[in-house]
Amino acid sequence: MPLVEKNFFGRPLPEVQDCKFAGQLFAIEGADGSGRSTQIAQLSGWLEANGFAVKHIGIRRSNLVGEELEDAKQGNVLTHTTLSLFYATDFFDQLVHEMIPALRAGFVVLADRYVYTLMARDIVRGAQREWTRNLYSLALVPDAVFYLKVGARQLVERNFQKNSTLDYWESGMDLGLSHDMFDSFIKYQRLLQAEFTSMQEEYGFQVINGNLRIDGIQRELRKKIGGMLGIAATL
Repeated sequence: MPLVEKNFFGRPLPEVQDCKFAGQLFAIEGADGSGRSTQIAQLSGWLEANGFAVKHIGIRRSNLVGEELEDAKQGNVLTHTTLSLFYATDFFDQLVHEMIPALRAGFVVLADRYVYTLMARDIVRGAQREWTRNLYSLALVPDAVFYLKVGARQLVERNFQKNSTLDYWESGMDLGLSHDMFDSFIKYQRLLQAEFTSMQEEYGFQVINGNLRIDGIQRELRKKIGGMLGIAATL
């Protein structure tokens, strides 16, 4: 694959001396229950069958703080700023040690959520937009971003089917939106969706109807990604 100069939201990281990479970065965004993991698993198999090496990244997966972040969340006592900086550390550790080396080597990197989720969460929790943009200004701009949009009530049903419960943080219980976790989840997810609508206009990512059948979503993703990689979107 030819080397292509990539863009950063602001200035590149100090560790990045050369911004030309052979690989491509695709981010799949969406709430818990939107079907991201299923779609990424199917995309990986399809890409590998077409001769592409694939690298996965995602939230809370860094070797540096991934486990510590998960442990810290269990107590439900993190301040909003501490939570934000924890996630930012997790992201940038993966960017330097996982993402950029893979892109240099020509991998297709699939991100199971990206900085857009992190920024939306911060803003909903009271952070200023300028602050979040500055925090993630060192991040690499993906080659394409796909947002799987699912209605808040459908997300509740899917999360109950998967886990038989709702997550404290994914329900926004730290925001005091409601004493009832179900009601808080609905309100929180709608706030996040409003931020993603705003981000779509700002960053130009593509919205996909996450209420479609799994194969219908996969077909649409393969068509879009395949067009960028020069491969047929077979299912």
